[in-house]
Amino acid sequence: MRRLKQLLSGIDRQSYQAYKTLKGVYRYPDFTLSIDHVQGDPFAEPSRISVRMPMQQAGYPKQLWATPVRRVALEDFVARALRTAIRERVRGGRGTGKSGLVEICAGGQQVLRRNAVILNANAVEARLTMGLPAAGRRVLSQEAAEMFFRELPAVVAHGMAYRQLSPQAAELHVKSVEDQVYLRQWLDSAGLVAFLADGSILPRRSGIDDRPLTEGALPLRAPESLARTVKLPNAGSVRGMGVPRGVTLVVGGGFHGKSTLLHALERGVYDHVPGDGREQVATSPSAMKVRAEDGRAVSRVDISPFIDRLPLGRDTQRFTTDNASGSTSQAAAIMEAMECGTQLLLVDEDTSATNFMIRDHRMQSLVAKEKEPITPFLHRIRELFERHGVSTVLVMGGSGDYFEAADTVVMLDTYQPVDVTREARRLAGNDLQRLPLGTVAGLKPITTRRPRRSDLNAGYGRREVKIGARGQSALLYGKHTIELSKVEQLVDVGQTRAVGWLIHYYAKHGAQQPISLVAGLRSALSEVEDRGLDILLPWTAGNLAMPRLHELAAAVNRMRGLQWD
Repeated sequence: MRRLKQLLSGIDRQSYQAYKTLKGVYRYPDFTLSIDHVQGDPFAEPSRISVRMPMQQAGYPKQLWATPVRRVALEDFVARALRTAIRERVRGGRGTGKSGLVEICAGGQQVLRRNAVILNANAVEARLTMGLPAAGRRVLSQEAAEMFFRELPAVVAHGMAYRQLSPQAAELHVKSVEDQVYLRQWLDSAGLVAFLADGSILPRRSGIDDRPLTEGALPLRAPESLARTVKLPNAGSVRGMGVPRGVTLVVGGGFHGKSTLLHALERGVYDHVPGDGREQVATSPSAMKVRAEDGRAVSRVDISPFIDRLPLGRDTQRFTTDNASGSTSQAAAIMEAMECGTQLLLVDEDTSATNFMIRDHRMQSLVAKEKEPITPFLHRIRELFERHGVSTVLVMGGSGDYFEAADTVVMLDTYQPVDVTREARRLAGNDLQRLPLGTVAGLKPITTRRPRRSDLNAGYGRREVKIGARGQSALLYGKHTIELSKVEQLVDVGQTRAVGWLIHYYAKHGAQQPISLVAGLRSALSEVEDRGLDILLPWTAGNLAMPRLHELAAAVNRMRGLQWD
């Protein structure tokens, strides 16, 4: 500490670049501070620091982090505690640009594996960013000293030391995540693809606020015919609605909660913080939301099971375009999901291409089958399940054409699910049988394609590697800007950054091997699971969060101008 004080006092009012002399390691009474990177300008990305507290000093009971699941949960809890301490004890606004800013990447409603806090038997380490204070582009040593010697010790004391935190809250957080992981693993043995516990609060505050709606939200209650009970390790017996394997249709009037339920299932692949309302909503880990995405790139995807015989003989077995239509993009999304091994497709008619989903009898009569290149999803949905084991949950409020194809039909009535399968079957008739698949090719998952390694270069100009995120929905990768706003199960900007670094890792270590894209990406993810997110970065930072294989592959699939083998 004394050396840091001396350095600060010697650079007061000097050029901002003088802050570079602070880079190094400093010992405090209860922790060690490492200034890992110093920003070159008060308007640039804030400086990166690490705080390391010995486990003996931190005092976390061994049982709170005794398993990998518990460790991730506790790391998440500590990151959130630090964020609260920052908000309560850091003044901010200490000068020009980002002066006075202190932040930690602690995430939103989902609990993800991150590198913001790293916990092991020896110590707890937290990675923060700090905007070093400036007047114009001159060092403000006194303001920096306030941050380093008053605010930072207070944040560490109240955000990292177990004795200053709530033991009950820490235990609840860890046990809640442990139960969610168990619940998701239980689904397959129970013959389910999803489970929504009684009492769950599904509505969110708004389209940009993922926190639970606090006023007027009705707790979910499972219909008796679909009710299942599971015994969780910590919460005990929990009753809820089981969504069985097969084809499940979600119907109902507008504004009654159909898309809200589907949105909860989309996010059910992740764990949630206590109090979110969806802590006991679990979905098959491989579930993939598929939708129409006009204008996206598609590279060498076999969409012929859905779209064939295009005018002018265009190849749909190795379909490639930089400007996909709604129907071709949705067909590609399904085939790409199968390539990643999905066992559950989540589909909402509101975000689907109408001509891809259905074609009624009048249109069939007017447009001869040999003139129509699209085989609607309706006529593949049973094949997906019966031949490939891929279930579907489909929200459909405007057409009853899917009644015959459905195994289960759930109606949302004022946000409450009602089992109407029997009534739907009575109304179904034999409509589906009037449109046999005929000679159209059967579904075959993609297994062998991969991009050329040279096309995955992350360099830009003189920079060997340029990887960053423009918010959650856009990835900057070398010369590429990859649009991810329609990849709806990407939930955190840290995941977007990690996707970029994982692509770079794959390009360096896996793309040269004679294996498919998905096999290579799966191998890269396995390495990160075993060794941690830090292996992706050439420096110390705490701004990454673990993505799934599906979102990682989705990013590569949306890169424009790639050559594929």
